[in-house]
Amino acid sequence: MDNMVDHVAGENVNQVVDTGKGVSRDTPGFELPLLLFGGFRTLIDRLHARLADEGHPDLRPAFGFAMQAIGAHGATASEIGRRLGVSKQAAGKTVDRLLTAGYAERTDDPEDARRKLVRLTPHGYDALARSAAIFDDLRAEWIAALGADRVRDMEAALRNVVPAETAFRLDATSWLGAP
Repeated sequence: MDNMVDHVAGENVNQVVDTGKGVSRDTPGFELPLLLFGGFRTLIDRLHARLADEGHPDLRPAFGFAMQAIGAHGATASEIGRRLGVSKQAAGKTVDRLLTAGYAERTDDPEDARRKLVRLTPHGYDALARSAAIFDDLRAEWIAALGADRVRDMEAALRNVVPAETAFRLDATSWLGAP
């Protein structure tokens, strides 16, 4: 991985690496996060291709995080923003997109008439159910390619190095700088 490729322009982009630390490695350290991200990106891209084929062509990766933040019982825009690690305004924009696409709806909060809740619609629940089934299929494909033991070992190894409190956080889009 001496060069990174700009996927749009098809040009190599030089990766600047400091090799002067006197540490000999089989693989440069920067490859690990890139390969992990590449695996994540591959799974997410394949998920969304399948979702598009199954009736959800307008679903975007950020929507999945937002729908998880809405949860089974609904949430306010402030709660969604906090769960995603973004401002209430940024959460509101994502919610507006979910509303327009039919994945969510705004309803009155039965416990506080001053608050509006965002709830998933049947279309939103369908997208999440299909996502779960597709992820199971994609995992099975990895097992077919790598073997069940290697996939389980990889999952176990990641559980050992990823702190439990950060393993399933929903604020990935804010961390990556997405609106």
